[in-house]
Amino acid sequence: MEARATAKYIRISPRKARLVADLVRGKTVSEALSILEYTAKAASIYVFKLLHSAVANAGSRPGVDVDTLYVKKIYVDPGPTLKRFRPGPQGRAFRILKRTCHITVILDEA
Repeated sequence: MEARATAKYIRISPRKARLVADLVRGKTVSEALSILEYTAKAASIYVFKLLHSAVANAGSRPGVDVDTLYVKKIYVDPGPTLKRFRPGPQGRAFRILKRTCHITVILDEA
């Protein structure tokens, strides 16, 4: 039985979040949480909280053993991009793209 959790509009680049998602894909939940706890990336905080949420979602279902869960799928999709402008030389303006992402975790029993 699958359990899922989604975090939307996270203010971090999808490219940076995918680096962290690749670390925990296919791992057991306890192993994934320990990896994320000691990963020095900004996205690891968001994935850590999301994984806890997915475990809580799985625990609310009857007949699910939380100790046997593993990360079946984790993927990062791009969200809307905030467009900002910065002053440039000779009166020009440079566009700054502040990217967001949507992170989805799907857990399953081993």
